[in-house]
Amino acid sequence: MNIAQYSMERKTSSWLLLIVLLVGGIVSLLQLGRLEDPKFTIKQAMVITAYPGSSAQQVEEEVTYPLENAIQSLSYVDNIRSISKPGLSQITVEMKSTYRADDLEQIWDELRRKINDSARNLPPGTQQPIIRDDFADVYGVLLAITGEGYDYQDIEYYADFLRRELVLVEGVGKVIASGEQQEEVIVEVSRSKLSNMGIPTSRIANLLTTQNTVADAGRVTVDEERFRIATTGEFESVEELANLVISNPGAQQRIYLRDVAQIYRDTKEIPSHIVRFNGQPSIWLGVSFADNVNVVDVGKRINQRLDELSYAQPVGMSVERIYDQPHEVENSVDNFLMNLVEAVVIVIIALLLSMGFRSGVLIGGVLLLTVLGTFIFMNIFDINLQRVSLGALIIALGMLVDNAIVIADGMIVGMQRGQTKLKAAVTVVRQNQWPLLGATVIGIIAFAPIGLSSDATGEFAGSLFWVLLISLLLSWVTALTLIPFLADRMYKEGDKSAADGDDVYGHPVFKGYQRVLSWCLQHRLLTMLAMLALLVTSAVGFKQVKQAFFPPSTTPMFYVDLWYPEGTDIRFTAQDARRAEQYLLAQPEVASVATTIGQGAPRFTLTYLVEKSYESYAQLIVRVADKDTMLKVMADTRQYIRQHHPQVEDKLIRVNIGPATPAKIEARISGPDPEVLRQLAQQAESILRNDPGAMNIRHDWRQKTKLLRPQFDEAAARRLGITKQDVDHLLKTNFEGRTVGIYRDGTDLLPIVSRAPAQERVDLDNWRELQIYSPVLDRYLPLGQVVQDINVVWENALIMRRDRKRTLTVMADHDVLGDETAAAVFARVKPKVEQMKLPLGYSIEWGGEHEASNKAQKALFGSLPLGFLAMFIITVLLFNSIRLATVLWTTVPLSIVGVTLGLLVLNMPFGFMALLGFLSLSGMLIKNGVVLLEQVNVELEEGKPAYQALVDASVSRVRPVFMAAATTILGMLPLLLDDFFASMATVIMFGLGFATVLTLFVVPVMYAVVQRVKTPKSS
Repeated sequence: MNIAQYSMERKTSSWLLLIVLLVGGIVSLLQLGRLEDPKFTIKQAMVITAYPGSSAQQVEEEVTYPLENAIQSLSYVDNIRSISKPGLSQITVEMKSTYRADDLEQIWDELRRKINDSARNLPPGTQQPIIRDDFADVYGVLLAITGEGYDYQDIEYYADFLRRELVLVEGVGKVIASGEQQEEVIVEVSRSKLSNMGIPTSRIANLLTTQNTVADAGRVTVDEERFRIATTGEFESVEELANLVISNPGAQQRIYLRDVAQIYRDTKEIPSHIVRFNGQPSIWLGVSFADNVNVVDVGKRINQRLDELSYAQPVGMSVERIYDQPHEVENSVDNFLMNLVEAVVIVIIALLLSMGFRSGVLIGGVLLLTVLGTFIFMNIFDINLQRVSLGALIIALGMLVDNAIVIADGMIVGMQRGQTKLKAAVTVVRQNQWPLLGATVIGIIAFAPIGLSSDATGEFAGSLFWVLLISLLLSWVTALTLIPFLADRMYKEGDKSAADGDDVYGHPVFKGYQRVLSWCLQHRLLTMLAMLALLVTSAVGFKQVKQAFFPPSTTPMFYVDLWYPEGTDIRFTAQDARRAEQYLLAQPEVASVATTIGQGAPRFTLTYLVEKSYESYAQLIVRVADKDTMLKVMADTRQYIRQHHPQVEDKLIRVNIGPATPAKIEARISGPDPEVLRQLAQQAESILRNDPGAMNIRHDWRQKTKLLRPQFDEAAARRLGITKQDVDHLLKTNFEGRTVGIYRDGTDLLPIVSRAPAQERVDLDNWRELQIYSPVLDRYLPLGQVVQDINVVWENALIMRRDRKRTLTVMADHDVLGDETAAAVFARVKPKVEQMKLPLGYSIEWGGEHEASNKAQKALFGSLPLGFLAMFIITVLLFNSIRLATVLWTTVPLSIVGVTLGLLVLNMPFGFMALLGFLSLSGMLIKNGVVLLEQVNVELEEGKPAYQALVDASVSRVRPVFMAAATTILGMLPLLLDDFFASMATVIMFGLGFATVLTLFVVPVMYAVVQRVKTPKSS
């Protein structure tokens, strides 16, 4: 039984299918998870190893190098980047993009084993490496807790309370705090008092270390009982520290620690990370989400829990939102759903105007059911509503009606020729079901390179392919079942409302098309030469199209990076950044300013690039009230910074949609000698500065810093019993403070820091007068007796490596406030940089947007040949002819004419999404061509001459091909307003518009040429 006959006669089954799609689709839409962007795994981990007291070069050679060798032995590694700085090694390991989240857990375990095995061979004094495999976690809700008049401890107590409560909210993955200040117990020992009393500093350090140590004193058995022994002496309060007896053994006089020192609790004098919100000291809480949740619902639960906990909020404290992903997702998904509704309405209106009321309602209703049915399968296969999946639905809208239009139009034509509704439906379905399936599969395969891409591109944009696969296959099913079923109820026998007059194709539009087609068939060579000329012209014009990888986001937020000279104290960085902060807060367009100093913020969006730890770095996260005023605020901010902060390397960054890189243009210079690398960097920077479009020019090794080198007199020190370690301890205690023990305060372990009073730490000029204890002479001596001089030298404070080679990266960007793209600037500077003469053993490679784009395109094109081969094979099998398949494929290159025109007219860049649009366009072209050529075969089977069959088939396909193109183009209109999809929509709209001409004129002409169809003399 024909499927159309089954659906028309088995009404209960058809009604059941309709109700399932309608009700199930609505229920599934309400249940679908909602995200801002698709789930994506950042395949990075960090290995952080402290090596206190070492230089950057010592860290590189003794810690970073052996750890890199161990990591490199893992077969999963894509690249290794490291930063070696005084006392700290930071290694970033990135795994190959083919691995997914399920693979990473085992990979991180193997990484830990490699690191732990290598850690045994690290030099003495190196701390245990810390492996952070959650470095890529996204904290979609970023809260700032502030309290004017409160100190950090008060804010921290409340932040810790909220952290404990919020992590219990259903759907929350983890909660972290950022910007916490380390509290310490400070023991400020006066060196002059110690010197007068003859007490060595080492004695105080030893007492503070051993007195508060938890030690096992054993157990004792008395009769039948066992008693645990615990000796008193541990410090119960800071005041007890003051009563610590420090007098020398055997001394008659008791000397207490309070006699020579001030003891108090305070935050660490030189913090490692500072955060503020709207100028006030703050602690930030980052909340991440569990897998497979609706973040909008979780966001509501978080807000509800915060409201419930407001009773515990101290008066004057506030909880503000730096970033609220649930709110952004709700707006984003609502906007996309509105775009989807608008697209559906536009398509239905187009159908009503072109195909009559009944046909328009019929096809529009089936379109709506198909979209709702797609939601059912998205729910089953756990595909969330997010930017890409919703965009895929809008892209699919125009193609979803193609099959329905062919069936509905065929039924109308059959009925107008006197057939019954059943006969018309059975005939059109029998003639078109397999060609339509083949054409639908071809349209799906055109998107296969996205879904089949094994790298990060496939992971991010893969839902585009799967949603199109589901919706297009479902559209084929609904066209063959619901269109005949509903047409049976809506159309009347002998209904001619959809055509004018008895002649089915007597309308002037069809007559005009037939005349033009006849002319083209008579002048085949001229027609094809004209097409070739257009192709050449468009190929030349394509060189004028702007190139870009991904567009910036429309989120009304931007970042201001402030890089102070390397070696700047973090406290000065924080103080000077406050001026820029206050300027921005004074602007009426600015809603909030969140400031992070010393390192980047927790990753609150997928594309946020978290900066590593640098004392000279500050970032302002600026949210404006309206995205329309953002560019003005950015321009004013840039002008202010360059006028009032001339020493700062500033950079304005818009929120990215695609992959984030430290800079859009990166030239990586690798080689062994740091001095040569710096010289080559100067040459590259000079080339970039001479280009008017290059901005933010800098390199990642930054400036050299000053190093104080005390000249230790080993011979004199040996006579006095003084070691180099004694000198180091004295200097550290005097100028910074040295940790000498642990103070227990409930769950907190606070370091006990011994240091000189503030008045004794300020003056470096009197370093010779510092008193150091000599155990040989049993008294204090001036430091000048064991240190000859203190020299000032320059050192590399940062040594960067990539894949185990020293690599200096010269970075630049395009003007984010201008029209020129980074690709245009890169194209100008690339040949000039590559002309630099490099010494033997040195090389340059390009990173930034160029590398990210190439990786994405390489992955995409990797599966492209297989996809195109499958599409070609299907066309061959459909027609059992290689020549006819070739006819269809010759039209694909010609579509670039419309693509070039659209990009130039709308001033859109050709980026990654535009490339995806071009690939999908090829599927649409082939799909329309298949329907036309299949109709030619139908006409030939009726015994018509080849020429007449070709003309009649072409005329009969005018309405379906035109309507399929028109509905697709009109359905794309809402996407033109979305930055992410605008270039793709432009490519499809203009490319398909011209492709309609190709299908209706070039395909028949090419068919006539290939099949040697002769033009009758009468024509």
